[in-house]
Amino acid sequence: MSVRRLAEDKFQPASFAFNEENAAWAEATIRKYPEGRQQSAVIPLLMRAQEQDGWVTKPTIEFVADMLDMPYIRVLEVATFYTQFQLKPVGTKAHIQVCGTTPCMLRGSEELMKVCKKKIHAEPLERNESGTLSWEEVECQGACVNAPMVIIFKDAYEDLTPERLEEIIDAFEAGKGSDVPTGPQIDRIFSAPEGGLTSLTEDITPVRWGEGQSAQADDAEKAKG
Repeated sequence: MSVRRLAEDKFQPASFAFNEENAAWAEATIRKYPEGRQQSAVIPLLMRAQEQDGWVTKPTIEFVADMLDMPYIRVLEVATFYTQFQLKPVGTKAHIQVCGTTPCMLRGSEELMKVCKKKIHAEPLERNESGTLSWEEVECQGACVNAPMVIIFKDAYEDLTPERLEEIIDAFEAGKGSDVPTGPQIDRIFSAPEGGLTSLTEDITPVRWGEGQSAQADDAEKAKG
């Protein structure tokens, strides 16, 4: 297991606080839990903080711990255990998570990583010169049939080729990431077979309970006679 540590002090901001909208959301989220169980909100609060600032800072951990009346070390344990939490600054326009698990690897994820190394940085979790892009290799992200794929922030981009990933990276760098369609990047509907359905292709007329049963019974009686 890799060791995950907080970013160096030179990267850490002086403080953290939720903005007005997120503060209201956080209070409402905490109230969802039974009395004495409010600390269960630690993961959603950390995720909301990461969405606000892009990564989880030391002041963020301390702020969330104070909100939930938890020791700092307990929140630090959560933040360092789950790899969904970014402990270093990531690209402001896109942080690309390339799935490197077996199905994606067999379908070309290593070539996708080469694209990231060429266009972003030679090392994972390091930003490009302008600080707008970063990348990392991650474990399975649950779209094996659409391999290879990447996650950018909350969206999945599947059935990728190196050329298509380059286009997507360029779009995010240009501030046009919202124009890129999510999901499969080929002519496929979600996880349906490439080229269309290969089974259950005939139109089936459903038979509802009771329909035609009287006629069947009459035919059976006639046959007996």
